[in-house]
Amino acid sequence: MTGAPQHEPLHVLREYRNLAPWSLRDLASLVGAILDTSAITPINAAARAQPSERAIRFYVTKGLVSPPEGRGTAATYSYRHFLQLLWIKLRQMEGTTLATITKEMKDQTGDVLERRAAQALGPSLLVPDRLPLKSKGAPPRGKSGRALTAWLERDAGRDPESSSSWRRIPVGRGVELHVETAHPLARLGPDDAAVAEAVRQALAKLMPAP
Repeated sequence: MTGAPQHEPLHVLREYRNLAPWSLRDLASLVGAILDTSAITPINAAARAQPSERAIRFYVTKGLVSPPEGRGTAATYSYRHFLQLLWIKLRQMEGTTLATITKEMKDQTGDVLERRAAQALGPSLLVPDRLPLKSKGAPPRGKSGRALTAWLERDAGRDPESSSSWRRIPVGRGVELHVETAHPLARLGPDDAAVAEAVRQALAKLMPAP
């Protein structure tokens, strides 16, 4: 189990702390990208809505998200703002009303938000440099912007024909899963037995009833 802690969702989530602070637009884009790649299925169309800049401002006025540092276009958002917004959207995806979330968020510490968000996202949470960020308009700004832009450029310039290694995971008779070793599932996900069982369960749902 040597080296296992860095594979835990909590440790992965903490890697985003190094990218703070964010602008309002970049915070919305980052949280939206994490939700897009999560394994959580929203229960309705409203819950699927990604966080917008307008929504974040609304959350601030309601006390759900702490006020940013600075004002206007100079306002910046910290790792705590990131956790607050992420937890709000995760609870909405689960079907929780904004009124209930408001009560839950009262006096909620950053440590609690961090643990709960990591637990909700689980192994589907990607490390920052593997996150498929979709930036609209101008590229992200600041420290996080430079890092995310570099990762996007690196992935865009990657030769699809370059050699890579793969992990073979037997699932069942006639079924085998191939996962590239660079993929987050191979690097951060559960062991092969857990992956195989998850695939078997998914396949069982697709099979016609006897």
